[in-house]
Amino acid sequence: MAQLYFYYSAMNAGKSTSLLQSSYNYRERGMNTYVLTAAIDDRSGIGKISSRIGIESDAHIFNENDDLAEMIGKVHQQNKQHCILIDESQFLSKEQVKQLTYVVDILDIPVLCYGIKTDFKGELFPGSQYLLAWADKLIELKTICHCGRKANMILRMDGNGNVLHEGAQVEIGGNESYVSVCRKHFRKEFWDNNSNN
Repeated sequence: MAQLYFYYSAMNAGKSTSLLQSSYNYRERGMNTYVLTAAIDDRSGIGKISSRIGIESDAHIFNENDDLAEMIGKVHQQNKQHCILIDESQFLSKEQVKQLTYVVDILDIPVLCYGIKTDFKGELFPGSQYLLAWADKLIELKTICHCGRKANMILRMDGNGNVLHEGAQVEIGGNESYVSVCRKHFRKEFWDNNSNN
């Protein structure tokens, strides 16, 4: 029986590596996977998923207005899909997460979503919020803070290494813009040093 999985973490926990490994495992057994990533995140190139350890794969892209149930349904009719894998799933909309529940419940295809749980202000991304609410399985992938504790928060930095307290929820960037930290260090850098909180 198919299920909806949400693999979540802070940045640099190996989400893309885990997704690519899962896709490889299915394909090694002769099964088809349909790999999607958010069009908004083109750091590795449009329609590419890339891991920090050097592996990458082509992927189909989704935009905020795409009907994922329809998109996946058409592909599945043409060529049976055994697993759907979605990178950058924090960028899914509420409606798209609902569409993924249709893929699982009606089309009976497992869906594995990989994404960041919270933004640089400690707020849930919309996709993450509804995946946390509706997924059958929640799996936390872990990374560490510079102090050695589990990193479960993200700080956004400017070009000089200063912590930013304001800005749009979505600003695409990597290690030059973000650092994963534990809650204690997030508190020190964001909550305790920000008069707006």
